Amino acid sequence: MKQTKLAIIGAGGLTGKELTKLLAHHPNFELVHVTSNQVDGKHIREVFPDLSHLPDLKFQKHDAPVPKEAGIVLATPNEVSLEKAPQFLKEGRKVIDLSGTFRLHNKEKFEKAYQFSHSEFGMMDQVVYGLPELFREKLKNAQFVSNPGCYATSAILPVALLGNLRKEIQGPVIVDAKSGVSGAGGRTEEIKFAYTNVYENFRAYKILTHQHEPEMEEYGFVGTEEKEIHFTPHLLPIYRGILATIYLSFPKGISAEQIKEKFQSAAEKEPFVRLYQTPEEIEIRKVQNTNFLDLGFRIKGNTLVIVSALDNLVKGAAGQALQNLNLMYGYPETEGLVTL
Repeated sequence: MKQTKLAIIGAGGLTGKELTKLLAHHPNFELVHVTSNQVDGKHIREVFPDLSHLPDLKFQKHDAPVPKEAGIVLATPNEVSLEKAPQFLKEGRKVIDLSGTFRLHNKEKFEKAYQFSHSEFGMMDQVVYGLPELFREKLKNAQFVSNPGCYATSAILPVALLGNLRKEIQGPVIVDAKSGVSGAGGRTEEIKFAYTNVYENFRAYKILTHQHEPEMEEYGFVGTEEKEIHFTPHLLPIYRGILATIYLSFPKGISAEQIKEKFQSAAEKEPFVRLYQTPEEIEIRKVQNTNFLDLGFRIKGNTLVIVSALDNLVKGAAGQALQNLNLMYGYPETEGLVTL
């Protein structure tokens, strides 16, 4: 069987490495091109010696020619994606972007959250948001996909799965989430993410200013009236995983049976959603190195509390990207993801 060729631009980072690992065991995709300006010229096995079954490739510069017919995964900083995505789309390639550059449809909110001017905002009508549980049919025909943020996925999916019950929610919605360093910004050599500043420590950051907050607002309430979300992220002294606690208020009491019916229905039809009996059962260790999102809930009076967990490098990034790639190219959605 002829395999589909893929190129990862920015494959030297944490997300690029995770996707490289997943693709190495995928029967339908062939990784033919990897780039990194930092490790240009080095063999992929030299850069990732802990991974097995890697292709015989060397890293090239971001501007190096990409083999014909190869689909593109952009695992690049926001400004690089802004430059590269239009170029590859003009070449007729399918593109999936893991940065935040093409997620928000409100230009003002984008530029406030990401702190730079978006010069390609006219492309937003071409983008499909890569959350399969919400946009599966659109993803099957997509040419250009924007992969969701990791924190955003942990909040958007539980809220969106409430369906028509979202109409009754009274804002603001409170999202309190904790992430390991690989999801909280540890992609750079900033001292605040160094081991000595994380070990035996715990802190909040980007309070009410995190770039995933407007993303949660836009997609958590697709199809209904958008609600304000107040999001506080925290940095855990671990490497990978996110646990989010979501607080929602209703004008009148809502039954546990109503909530369970919505979540149970989703868990039965969605391959990567798992519902637990209690919120206390939701733990990061249960989702690490998997593409699952786990959730549990409890109701007290008019307040619904949902706890969710996912691996920020898998369901929050590379795994979700592969889930989207499977849909874009017509392969089984779970291919390469059910046994990691």
